[in-house]
Amino acid sequence: MLAVRLSPDVESRLDALARATGRSKSFYVRQAILEYLDDLEDLYLAEQRLNDLSSGKDEVVGAEEFWRGLAD
Repeated sequence: MLAVRLSPDVESRLDALARATGRSKSFYVRQAILEYLDDLEDLYLAEQRLNDLSSGKDEVVGAEEFWRGLAD
């Protein structure tokens, strides 16, 4: 279980959306968190990849070399 404090403005908007759509506020909070988590995970992975490239831990491979490697 998780408790979240929202500003009155956000709470009001969430209430209005829930009433207008017949869905629960929890539904929309869950949806928002899931979408935001997806974005944060993508950002984290991209930053890790960039760090690996910058540090020389990994390297960029051209398309021809990539496909050639798959054929081997």
